[in-house]
Amino acid sequence: MTADEVKAGSTREESEDRKIPAEVHGLMMEPNSNQPIVILRLHERDPEESSVVPIWIGIFEAGAIQLAIEGRDPGRPMTHDLLKNALDLVGAEVIEVVVRAIEGNTFLAVVELVERSGEHRLLDARPSDAIALALRAGAPLFVRQSVADLARVRQSDQEDGDGAGEAPAAGTDEKKMKKWLEELDPKTLGKYEM
Repeated sequence: MTADEVKAGSTREESEDRKIPAEVHGLMMEPNSNQPIVILRLHERDPEESSVVPIWIGIFEAGAIQLAIEGRDPGRPMTHDLLKNALDLVGAEVIEVVVRAIEGNTFLAVVELVERSGEHRLLDARPSDAIALALRAGAPLFVRQSVADLARVRQSDQEDGDGAGEAPAAGTDEKKMKKWLEELDPKTLGKYEM
C-alpha cells in the first residue's frame, strides 16, 4: 500500500468511521475465568464523557503489556521486543495502532508502519499484540468509532467506591457484563498481578 493510498483511505475512513484516541488504562483479571482484560480509555470529543473499551486477552500478552506499562526490562527480548528490534533494524517505524473492527466476539487491529522509503504498510494483528508493540514503540493507539459504539462502557461515578463485587461468569450475556464493568470501581483497574 502506498502513502497516497493510505492518505486517501484515511480521509475516507475518518469521515465514515473516525479514529478515537485511546490509551491503556490498565489491566485486570476477570475473577470468574481468571482471564486478563486490557482496559482502553477513550479520549472522547466531549471531555465530560468518560468511557472504556475492555478487551479480553491472553495471559502472555497481558504480561508483555504489563512489562511495557511499568517500563521494566525483561533482561532478554520477549516476542514483542524482538518484533520492535527487527522493525528498527530494517528501518521501519510503527506509526499507529488501530483497533479497527469486531467480528463475532473477536477484536481486530492493524499496525501502520512506515518504511525507510516512506511507503506505508498495514499489518493485521491481534489487539493484544498490537498494543504491546505500540507501547514499546511509543506509537499512538486508536479505536474506531464503530468498535467503540459496540464495545464501549461508560464510566459511572462511584459514590461509595465499593466497586461491583463478583464478575459475571464467562459467556454471560452482554448486558450483565456491561453492567458489571459499569459498576467497577476505577481503583480496581490496573491491579493486575503477573
